[in-house]
Amino acid sequence: MVNKTLNYWGPGFEEDVININVGGLRRRLSSSALSKFPDTRLGRLLSCDSEESILQLCDDYDVSAREFYFDRNPGFFLYVLHFYQTGKLHVMEELCVFSFCQEIEYWGINEFFLDSCCSYRYHERKLESRHHNWDEESEVSSVDTSPDEISDINHDLLHYSTLRCGNVRKRLWLTMENPGYSIPSKLFSFVSISVVLVSIATMCIHSMPEYQEMDENGNVLDEPVLHKLEYFCISWFTFEVSSRLLLSPNPRKFFKHPLNLIDIVSVLPFYFTLLVDLTMGSDSELGNLGKVVQVFRLMRIFRVLKLARHSTGLRSLGATLKHSYREVGILLLYLAVGVSVFSGVAYTAEKEEDVGFDTIPACWWWGTVSMTTVGYGDVVPVTVAGKLAASGCILGGILVVALPITIIFNKFSHFYRKQKALEAAVRNSGKKDPEDMENIFSQDRDSEALSETSLGRGSPDRRGLTPSSHSTP
Repeated sequence: MVNKTLNYWGPGFEEDVININVGGLRRRLSSSALSKFPDTRLGRLLSCDSEESILQLCDDYDVSAREFYFDRNPGFFLYVLHFYQTGKLHVMEELCVFSFCQEIEYWGINEFFLDSCCSYRYHERKLESRHHNWDEESEVSSVDTSPDEISDINHDLLHYSTLRCGNVRKRLWLTMENPGYSIPSKLFSFVSISVVLVSIATMCIHSMPEYQEMDENGNVLDEPVLHKLEYFCISWFTFEVSSRLLLSPNPRKFFKHPLNLIDIVSVLPFYFTLLVDLTMGSDSELGNLGKVVQVFRLMRIFRVLKLARHSTGLRSLGATLKHSYREVGILLLYLAVGVSVFSGVAYTAEKEEDVGFDTIPACWWWGTVSMTTVGYGDVVPVTVAGKLAASGCILGGILVVALPITIIFNKFSHFYRKQKALEAAVRNSGKKDPEDMENIFSQDRDSEALSETSLGRGSPDRRGLTPSSHSTP
C-alpha cells in the first residue's frame, strides 16, 4: 500500500487535480492552488511521502480515485474553497465564533487571512464571547443554579431516608432553611427576623446613657429589661444554630456554609464574655483581658448579618463582593494612585498655609474624602493652586469610582436573578419526591455530557466515515 502510494505521488503530481470529499461534498482542486498555501492542511498533503503522513491529515483516502476524505462540516468547506481561490477568508454566520475558530484551526488557515469586511466583526464577537465565558467562570459560587448544585441538595434530602425519623427531620430542616416551604416555615422566618431586630435594637439602646446604671465602683450595669431581652435573644440564637446542626443532613457541610458560620459567630461572644465574667470578675480587674472582652462584646454587631439568611439581596451582595475582587482591587488601586498624586499636589500648594496640610500623610485623609466625593469640609485648601488640585481630585474621583461600579452592579443583578432561581428550585425540590428530582437531573447531566461529546468530535453536520468504506483493498 505504501509503495503504491509513493509511486503514485510521483513526478507530475503537482500539475494534477485531486478530489476532496468533506462530509459527502465532493470538489476538485488543482495542486497549484493548494501549493500557494503550503502551511494549510490541504497544502501539506502535497508534501506527504507515506501513508502515515497522509492519514495524519485526512480521515481516509482512495489512491485509485485520487480522493481524500474529511469528516468535517461540508457547509464550512465551501468557505475553505473560496479561500483557496481568492486568498481571502470570510466568516460563516451559521457557526458561533468558537466553532468557526475551531474549523479554521483544523484546516490550518490563519486568522489574518480574514477579509476586511469580516475581520472586525469576527474579532469583536470573539472578544465578547471571551468576556462572557470569563464572567461565567468567575460567577461559579454558592448561588449557582446548575443541575449539579440542585442535585446536591436532593442528595442531602435523600440522605434523610437512611436516618431515624428521617421524614420528620427533613420537614423540620426545610422549615428552618426554606421560608417558602410552608406556612410554619414563614412563621419561623418571621420570628427569626424579629429576634434579630430586637437584639440589634437592644444593643443600640444599651449604649445610651439614660439606660445605663452605675454600681458603687463606677462600673456600668445592664438595665434589667434590656438584660432579659439580651438573654432571650441569645437563647433563641442558640436554639437556632443547634437545631440546624442537629437537623443538618451533612454536618461536615454545615460548618463550611457562610451563613452557619455567621450564626455561630453571633452567639460565641456572649458565651465568652459570660464565662470571663463568671470566672474572673469585672473588666476593671482583668487588665488587658478586659479589653479583649470589650472587643468580643462589640462583635455582637455581627448579628445584623444574620438577616442575610432571610434576604436574597444580602446574599447576592455577598456573592457579588466575593467574585468582584478584581474590580474592587482595581477600584482601590485607582483611589490609591489618585489620593497619592493629589495629596502631593495639595501639600505643595498649601504647606505654607496653616490649614491642616502640614504633611503628605495628613493630606491623604483630605484626598480620600475628596476623591470619594464625601467632602467633610474639616480640611479645605485656600490657595488657587490648592483649589484647582481639589477640583481635579473630585472630578477624577467621579470617573475612577464610576468605572468599576458599573461592572459590580451588573454582577449583582446577575447573582440576584440566579439566587431567586435557586430559591425557586429548592422550594420545588422540597415539594417533590427527591428520587424523582434526582432522576430528572441525572437525565439532564447525561444529555449535557452527550452534547459536549458531540461538539468535541465536530459539527452536527458531520457524517461518519469508516476507513474500510473508502480504502483500497
